[in-house]
Amino acid sequence: MFGIKKFLFRSDVPAHLPEDVRAGLEAWRELAAPSLDGPHFHTRYVVVDVATSGTDPETDQLLGIATSSVHQSAILPGDALYIDFAEGGEEGGAVERQLLAFLQHAAKAPLVTYHVPFVGGFIQRACKERLGVDFQPQWIDLAWLLPSLFPAKNSKVMPLDHWLEAFGLDVGSGRRNAMENSLLLSRLFQMLLVRASSKEIETAAKLIGESRASSFLRRIN
Repeated sequence: MFGIKKFLFRSDVPAHLPEDVRAGLEAWRELAAPSLDGPHFHTRYVVVDVATSGTDPETDQLLGIATSSVHQSAILPGDALYIDFAEGGEEGGAVERQLLAFLQHAAKAPLVTYHVPFVGGFIQRACKERLGVDFQPQWIDLAWLLPSLFPAKNSKVMPLDHWLEAFGLDVGSGRRNAMENSLLLSRLFQMLLVRASSKEIETAAKLIGESRASSFLRRIN
């Protein structure tokens, strides 16, 4: 288990980081990964969205991270986080402390988002450049899972708003922020968990496997 943990969350903590950030990273690295073999009801899922300056994770900037949590079939209002990297500026390790706060909040739980290459790409780059952490959590990608589990609504990868409308969720008007998106994704994820359980995808481990399989099969076909 220790070897797996080191592989998933490899870290070479930069020496220039403030001492409190270095200590926080070391404590985070030693956190035990949660079991993924229990029923969904017992698993804390962290739903993530990001605010960015553009669409390219390799060149554009990560402006913010928003999370909400789904646990015991409920969205937990008190277990949410929003980070605005404009707050605190660049001085004194402010950005590094904000990224550390995200890692501590996620606590190695499985992460849920819409389009992992986009969301995960921005977060992974920021963690690598700022903290020296190769952030590779267990991702669940709704962009691939929703058409796989709800083919009657659409069997293709679609924009997020298609699925919000298909499930009768209010998409409002105008551009949503990352926090609003994370909450809407959490509501979609609640419905997906019900469908997954009915198809005997009863654990986080199976759901992660289904997400990877759906992504792989659709990308090669």
